[in-house]
Amino acid sequence: MATTTISTQPIPGQKPGTSGLRKKVTIFREPSYLENFVQSIFDSLEGSQGQTLVLGGDGRFHNRVAVQTILKMAAAHGFGRVMVGRGGLFSTPAISCVIRKAGAFGGIVLSASHNPGGPDGDFGIKYNVGNGGPAPEKVTDAIYAKTGTIREYRISDAPDVDLDTIGRYAIENMTIDVIDPVADYAALMQDLFDFDAIRALFARGFTMRFDAMSAIGGPYAKTILEGLLSAPAGTVTHGEPLEDFGGHHPDPNPVNAADLIAHMSGAAAPDFGAASDGDADRNMIVGRDFCVAPSDSLAILAANATLAPGYRDGLVGIARSMPTSTAADRVAAALGIRCYETPTGWKFFGNLLDAGMATLCGEESYGTGSNHIREKDGLWAVLFWLNILAANGKTVDTLVREHWARFGRNYYSRHDYEAIDSAAAAALMEHLRAQLPSLAGRDLDGYTVALADDFEYTDPVDGSVSKQQGVRIVFADGSRIVFRLSGTGTEGATLRLYLERYEADLTKHDIPTQTALADLIAIAGRVADIAARTGRTEPTVVT
Repeated sequence: MATTTISTQPIPGQKPGTSGLRKKVTIFREPSYLENFVQSIFDSLEGSQGQTLVLGGDGRFHNRVAVQTILKMAAAHGFGRVMVGRGGLFSTPAISCVIRKAGAFGGIVLSASHNPGGPDGDFGIKYNVGNGGPAPEKVTDAIYAKTGTIREYRISDAPDVDLDTIGRYAIENMTIDVIDPVADYAALMQDLFDFDAIRALFARGFTMRFDAMSAIGGPYAKTILEGLLSAPAGTVTHGEPLEDFGGHHPDPNPVNAADLIAHMSGAAAPDFGAASDGDADRNMIVGRDFCVAPSDSLAILAANATLAPGYRDGLVGIARSMPTSTAADRVAAALGIRCYETPTGWKFFGNLLDAGMATLCGEESYGTGSNHIREKDGLWAVLFWLNILAANGKTVDTLVREHWARFGRNYYSRHDYEAIDSAAAAALMEHLRAQLPSLAGRDLDGYTVALADDFEYTDPVDGSVSKQQGVRIVFADGSRIVFRLSGTGTEGATLRLYLERYEADLTKHDIPTQTALADLIAIAGRVADIAARTGRTEPTVVT
């Protein structure tokens, strides 16, 4: 075995987004595309020689090929050890767990999260740092800079590693440990939640349906729910990870998880439903004929956190992304703790968690998590809900309605306009920014604008500043309209419109969400000139 140095040239467009580099599989399979980016990661790291790297992905098409390539490049770079999940598999939360438990230098996650898979689908790669979380902007900026100057990459000519057999292997001077990707994560969940109480809940006849969407969450859910918690066989559906996710769009929302929604309807439906996404870091919670909004889920977990053993001492703080509803803010105020508002992207929570300033975190895009790792965590959220239900004996809808009665309801929705022309999307955002100075104080269809800005975040831990994180229009009654361009798509641009209206009157908590938000939807369309500038009269997806 020997290391080979191969000449290459920079490839334009390898700029990481909010969750790493995501492109079509066909692009990642182009000569040198993956190798250039991996070498740029390694070249941007200081002190990695002889260190431990964790590696794995969600099993989508091209995952196994990419794992073998990265193993050979890691050996050529001088890593001392790589821990890789059996089959090249790891959920994103589990990689974070293993990085932290092993004291690893960092990890490489192969996933495009909730994006579709298969030969014509999407692929992604991101680097996680030693705290287990996504690389902060200073690291991703350094990686991107390297992609613009790269002239060569280094790779071992060693044969492929047997990824399907747990054991210890070697490439040159580097040790490779193929490990059970579920074990460490499952052990951590048992430390956080009352498994005896949840097991007793199932023993009393409680029923559940967990849709893994033919993605990586399946093995974790089967091991924990059907194995450790003795839920009936068949509780986990679509539990086998497939390279194309079985044709699913593995995004756990009522649109893409329509099969789960259908099974949760009617008197014979299970008591509790849940789904996770492609890499198992997102979750959707469903009761019988009742969908829980992710913003509400974060608030409800925070309000009931002390029912779980891992959080019985209470919370030090809550963090939410700016577009996420302010429901969690009301819980934080009641608890006498702070709620931090950050840009979208889990990496922004890392500093708060590391500094001991926050315990629970959440994003409106079906992502919740805590200080147990440094990623959002789909199955963790599901187990948290199960722990709460086991402790109080309530149904999902009862728990949510009681929460609204206490704190009020934040009507909330996200409208996605997907794959629109990138130039048109950028022009729409500039059109909005140009109006900001004149919006404050204006009356828009009976709503008085209290604040209009382009959200800017100063990290309270390290003082770093992130600008242009989303245009906000905040009204005097607390209602909000937020516009931002997504950084997770692979084609064109996705315009995301977020809408929120607070309602304290519990007699008005059963209005259909889109009806409750109709005035704000009309205002947003007019202010942003969405139809004319995107050519779309309706959003692609409404959640």
